[in-house]
Amino acid sequence: MHYPPSECPSANLFLETANLLTLNCSKTEILLIGLRKQLDKIHNSSLNTTHCARNLGFIFDEHLSFSDQISAISKACYYHIRQLRCICPYLDSSTARTIATSIVHSKLDYCNSLYYNLPKSQITRLQQIHNSLARVIVKTPKCCHITPILHSLHWLKITVQTH
Repeated sequence: MHYPPSECPSANLFLETANLLTLNCSKTEILLIGLRKQLDKIHNSSLNTTHCARNLGFIFDEHLSFSDQISAISKACYYHIRQLRCICPYLDSSTARTIATSIVHSKLDYCNSLYYNLPKSQITRLQQIHNSLARVIVKTPKCCHITPILHSLHWLKITVQTH
């Protein structure tokens, strides 16, 4: 159900100049992005803002740290990695690699240019997913060094992919 802008008081500020635009208040989120000091200066109670918002499947937060996005990716990827680990004994390496690339790698690669210049702690979380996926495909234990495994799969490290 769409509401006219007059029924959404928090959106009036943004929609007064727009023509022929309707707004679904239950699905619309207003996200203010900035530094903590900048956001503390804004005390507008008429705006109902959120701390994070999803746009094209990517979660943006108010400080652009992408911690919510990386947490969501981690949850989804580790779920698929666990499922792949269960069926991997029944697959040849080519099929396992194809499944891994199509399901998990695609999640890691989606909008990866936005990860440029993120803190090392966030990039490390993504790299751990990548390493775990590689180990499942090659069927190696966690104690083995990961660089030769990534080279054998012809995969780049996350830091290289985002630069």
